[in-house]
Amino acid sequence: MSKQEFSNIYFDQVAVGDTLPQLEIEITPTLIVSTAIASRDYQDVHHDRVRAQELGSPDIFMNILTSNGLVGRYVTDWAGPEAILVSVNIRLGAPNYPGDTMVMSAEVTAKREEQGRYLVDLAVAGKNKLGVHVSGTVIVDLPNSAA
Repeated sequence: MSKQEFSNIYFDQVAVGDTLPQLEIEITPTLIVSTAIASRDYQDVHHDRVRAQELGSPDIFMNILTSNGLVGRYVTDWAGPEAILVSVNIRLGAPNYPGDTMVMSAEVTAKREEQGRYLVDLAVAGKNKLGVHVSGTVIVDLPNSAA
């Protein structure tokens, strides 16, 4: 098994208006159920299709903790191992159902040095065929330079 290399994005490499590469995430029943269980969310609408349908949903759907985790993964995969998530502020929209694909995207909206930290604000969105599933703002502290 080969070692995967991770690289950092540095504060001076980022400009307001930059966009992050998109990330496609396949929404599978296994992803929905396993991440609900991992986050201790045992609500039946996240694992029981029949019960979800009885409650008016066409299928099981992703919980907010999973959506939050996927936003964090998306940003840290881009930023690299030295980045620190300072703040993740999200809201949910259209549900993520099995069989769909969520496409994550983000744009740099601000950057600043604050008390020795190099902060970058990102407007993040995850869209599926129904519309925007998750949107919000992430603040990440990046390393200062490649030196």
